[in-house]
Amino acid sequence: MSAEKSPEEKTRLHPRNKNRERYDLDALREAVPELSKYVRPNKYGKDSVDFSSPIAVKLLNTALLNHYYGVKYWSFPDENLSPPIPGRADYIHYMADLLSENNFGDIPTGDKITCLDVGIGASCIYPIIGVTEYGWNFSGSDIDPKSIDSAKKIVNANPSLKNKVDCKLQESKKDFFYGIVDKEEKIDLSICNPPFHSSFEDAQKGTRRKVKNLTGERMKNPTLNFAGISSELVYEGGEHTFIHNMIKESKKFSNNCFWFSTLVSKNSNLKGIYKSLEKLGANQIKTIPLGTGNKSSRIVAWTFLSKEEQKEWRETRWSK
Repeated sequence: MSAEKSPEEKTRLHPRNKNRERYDLDALREAVPELSKYVRPNKYGKDSVDFSSPIAVKLLNTALLNHYYGVKYWSFPDENLSPPIPGRADYIHYMADLLSENNFGDIPTGDKITCLDVGIGASCIYPIIGVTEYGWNFSGSDIDPKSIDSAKKIVNANPSLKNKVDCKLQESKKDFFYGIVDKEEKIDLSICNPPFHSSFEDAQKGTRRKVKNLTGERMKNPTLNFAGISSELVYEGGEHTFIHNMIKESKKFSNNCFWFSTLVSKNSNLKGIYKSLEKLGANQIKTIPLGTGNKSSRIVAWTFLSKEEQKEWRETRWSK
């Protein structure tokens, strides 16, 4: 990314995304001086971060959160996934827009909204952005105790996150909402970034492609440039099976959550997702395109609530 202050925007990002403009590398290096070691001229002669290095990516993300979001402590084990901040922010902004569609064009903010992050991860990234941008409350679940411990440390170390994020260990690897959402609990949004790969070998193939695109080099066993432990990247049956299992369980919690949602990386999975949702009686299904850099993805959101139930939800929870 260019260090020059340029009005050029990454126009595929959401209009409210703090990173639409090119990164101000001088400000980011000031926020995290160690980042300077990984900044060098690209093939166009402009300063750029070495995106093929997991350490560089993590330092860049730390600097972005510090400079743009006021997060002073963001530390977690190097083997955990280091999420690309602009793309994660887009998910939150588009879900805020979805809520506004059900609220006469106004985004409900503050304690009125509770969001469940299925798979909070060690980085606690979605709650950080959701709390900072909209003041929402979050529950975050994860099957990995170390990830929960890490997320709790981040929450406790940042005053803006304290008492806003509840990190919960999901003790059953086959469940998504059972054990996390109480019978009478109300969740306005459920978000999820599913494991993409069906095996570690599959994940390595994807990384080899990324490294070749970034550096032009072929590597037999490259380091994952966004890191990631197996539970974050791999699920038996891949993204397809994970999402279908989550959809099936969401039906059992149809009155607990207004909008369920998930990222869907593979366009080929959409047809089956729509079919499952229609079969289970989803009242509304929304597909929201996302795009950062050269990668395209999308959010699929669904609700089982009728129009009358949606109206009652809005009046009892958002209009106070």
